Amino acid sequence: MTRQKRPAIGTLIYFLGALALGFYFTFAAIQGDYGVLKRSGIGAEGRALEVELEQLRAEVARMENLTMRLSDKYLDLDLLDEQARDVLGLIRTDEMVIR
Repeated sequence: MTRQKRPAIGTLIYFLGALALGFYFTFAAIQGDYGVLKRSGIGAEGRALEVELEQLRAEVARMENLTMRLSDKYLDLDLLDEQARDVLGLIRTDEMVIR
């Protein structure tokens, strides 16, 4: 009688489980919450937010300059004249308005 050797079912299950765990961890490393793709997306979003922050800082600096120029301590008459014309619709008596 010859006996054929078959692989033990426990060994097969062990290797299939190890293979499944390997695939799972590989997938999680690439696509998961802390994966490579998520990190690159977060990095790109961070760079875009830094650009937006610089634009907002420039806008705040411009607004602070305009506010300072219209304050009681430093009055820019040209800016005051421009604002009065724009907001209130004022004109001088020697000017003509063309629409």
